[in-house]
Amino acid sequence: MHSLRIIHETTYHYKTPVTFGEHTAMLRPREGHDLHIDDARLEIEPKASTRWLRDIHGNCISVIEFQEPSQKLRVFSECLVTIYDDEAREGIITPYARSYPFQYSANEQIETLLYRVPSYPHDSQAVQAWLAPIYKPGDLVPTLDLLKQINTRIFETFQYSRREEAGVQLPCKTLALGSGSCRDFAVFMMEAARNLGLAARFVTGYILMGEGQHGATHAWTEIYIPGAGWRGFDPTNDKLCGFEHVSVAVGRDHERANPLAGSWSGPSDAFDRMEVSVQVFPA
Repeated sequence: MHSLRIIHETTYHYKTPVTFGEHTAMLRPREGHDLHIDDARLEIEPKASTRWLRDIHGNCISVIEFQEPSQKLRVFSECLVTIYDDEAREGIITPYARSYPFQYSANEQIETLLYRVPSYPHDSQAVQAWLAPIYKPGDLVPTLDLLKQINTRIFETFQYSRREEAGVQLPCKTLALGSGSCRDFAVFMMEAARNLGLAARFVTGYILMGEGQHGATHAWTEIYIPGAGWRGFDPTNDKLCGFEHVSVAVGRDHERANPLAGSWSGPSDAFDRMEVSVQVFPA
């Protein structure tokens, strides 16, 4: 069992007052048997009303409606969470799924369909060619070992590059550049799994860094394994996800898991800058 405190502050600065449209914030960790939220607070500037909902993926979303123009938009979130260890183990996988290839059960075939279809079908040939050294059709291999190999190969093949631009790279661009951000690696892992017929989804959240370092926002991949459920793989760090990973949002695509999204209206050159501060540390 581990306790973490997560502080996330995002501030947008404008040169002149602007009017803000409806915003959505996905900053509250996903609660369950493996994570409990002990305390949480959300501060918003300028004055605004908020309401909460759960989306189709079960993510907790704050819908924000601003009540006045401003030169600054600030969203501050602080959470204290308790995380219970839940390590992936070969023995908890349903026997028929311990070796790949396997087929999901009839019920799971229907429920996982959207997560098994590639988001970037035009890149499938390139992704499958990248997978060839790891898996050859007709081979029977341990499922968890195969997924670990994919995770490790992404870590070893591509160079991490911090990108400030919104969105993600196409898998073919990550292949061409040989580099990408954690978001790009999460998408690549997701598409690699889907091209093997496995259900996979995109995850955003927070990660506890090493001693003396601030935590950070992060992205990784979850793959559905019968008997084990959704299991996290972090190709950026070549890890199975553990207590240091705090999931905030999941989705079939990265667009469904943005921490903060919305609109504003005003002069086209009004935007000045954005500042983001994230801290994750043991409580």
